[in-house]
Amino acid sequence: MNATTTEDIRPHPQVVPRMKMTTPTPPQITTPDSVETRLGTLKFFDGFPDDATVEKVMDNLDFSRGVQAFLSGMPGTSLVGMRTGFQKLGAINGSILLFENLLDSKSLFLTGNTDSVYFSTWLNLKEGPLVLETPPKVLAFLDDFWFQYVIDIGNVGPDKGQGGKYLVVPPGYKGEVPEGYFVARSRTYNLWLMGRGFKVDGDLKPGVESIKENLRIYPLAQAKNPPETKFINASGVELNTVHANDFTYFEELNQIVQEEPSEALDPERLGLFASIGIEKGKPFAPDARMKKILTEAAAVGNATSRAILFRSRMKEAYFYSDSAWVTTFAGGYEFFSQPGVRNLDARTMFHYYATGITPAMALKMVGIGSQYAAAFVDSEGKPLDGSKTYKIHLPPHIPAKDFWSFVVYDNQTRSMLQTDQQFPSIGSQKEGVVVNPDTSVDVWFSPTAPRDHETNWVQTVPGKGWNVLFRLYGPLQPWFDKTWRPGEFELVQ
Repeated sequence: MNATTTEDIRPHPQVVPRMKMTTPTPPQITTPDSVETRLGTLKFFDGFPDDATVEKVMDNLDFSRGVQAFLSGMPGTSLVGMRTGFQKLGAINGSILLFENLLDSKSLFLTGNTDSVYFSTWLNLKEGPLVLETPPKVLAFLDDFWFQYVIDIGNVGPDKGQGGKYLVVPPGYKGEVPEGYFVARSRTYNLWLMGRGFKVDGDLKPGVESIKENLRIYPLAQAKNPPETKFINASGVELNTVHANDFTYFEELNQIVQEEPSEALDPERLGLFASIGIEKGKPFAPDARMKKILTEAAAVGNATSRAILFRSRMKEAYFYSDSAWVTTFAGGYEFFSQPGVRNLDARTMFHYYATGITPAMALKMVGIGSQYAAAFVDSEGKPLDGSKTYKIHLPPHIPAKDFWSFVVYDNQTRSMLQTDQQFPSIGSQKEGVVVNPDTSVDVWFSPTAPRDHETNWVQTVPGKGWNVLFRLYGPLQPWFDKTWRPGEFELVQ
């Protein structure tokens, strides 16, 4: 016997009689028999959707939830990408990546910089608490697997740049916490440690040696006889730490949902992921229909992320009303538009572009920490083109107590632009950079060095789009009160 459809049971149109209990029905609460929408024509019998309408709206619901899962799950998938890269090099718990000769463009890291001595590793607390012995004079932090802030370490952490012992404990830990530790409580078993040491009088070696001598990671259970901490020199290594932008994205998202306690994330997002088949304790096995929908959702989610990043419609993201310069921390490190209200576009903008959630990157701390400004277009609002020549002017008295820099990134990977230059960057620490008599600086960006400006030049690639981050380390008051502002990217004919 064939299944009955709504078309089989639909009565012939007829006038509905007025009954004894009939009262006027407000038109705004009813549904017409036919509605024209972006999905096409939707049809109903007295509010009951027909088969074609049900199919259309359910496909659209799955698609829209897939797009939203792409946007909302990005903090987690970003760190899945990070972990995947780190695992290939064996950088977990007692083994640490140390960029002894700085990070260069061979590695794919979202908006990494070329000025700091990076050290980083992946932590896993499944076997119990870990001890971190930290070096002095560093900027470091821990983020959990959902990219939620756990603790700062170093100059803006509780050790105040003196170095110290941190105890990192897993979710629900009820064991002993010995004295003498700064305690970091994680909502997830997996965490990311990221830190930066700095040059001393332009020399990398003291910072590298201090990290090697003082940074230790080992289980609390072995504190009386800790195993050796190993360092892996990752400078010049080809390494991808960036999440996927295709269907694979959802497989990455499934990894973290399966591994971590549901209590680590809000029920709303976990419910969103479950609605597309990503649910803790269950296999993620979409059928052909759902895989097709999610493949398209990933494409649209990726396009949406790029639109939010490169052509932001958030007025609050712009430092100045008539400028290309934007902050990647609109609403602070928690991306709040007001207390308790998260700016979803701001969260997507940051996580698609960058890594590292810590108040130290977002709060006003004069002379401490760092500040960031990104630019994606020139002074006329046109995308920065690798085949063209641009000039930017930094006015006198650049407000950085420590140093400033530009780093150029590939629009595709949001990682350093790969050119003939090992380091696609320039800044106050670069030897030979020309400073004008009034302390202002002019910088050129182009495929070949402009004549007589070779020392103040960063190479770009014809046929590729690019963007830039301007960094201030030890930012000073004129940056925060906007009495000083960088110039715009001016096209040079």
